[in-house]
Amino acid sequence: MRLAKRYIPRSSILDSVKNFELIESYPDDKYLPSYLVYTKAEGSAFHVLFAADVSGHNVRVVTAYRPNPEEWSADLRKRR
Repeated sequence: MRLAKRYIPRSSILDSVKNFELIESYPDDKYLPSYLVYTKAEGSAFHVLFAADVSGHNVRVVTAYRPNPEEWSADLRKRR
């Protein structure tokens, strides 16, 4: 049931590319440098974590989720 609530369609991620706002970066992440972005699609705010495969010339979506307001600031851009 929780998974169904967390589901963010691929189309929402791709459609919101113009709105991506970098909020955290992890350049020394275990496998690939990764970046957390804030975005909105269809009136709903969510976060997307990307991993950058620079040598392979591609970007991978690691996860996408709707941030918990109890763990994030009111604008959902900074951790509490």
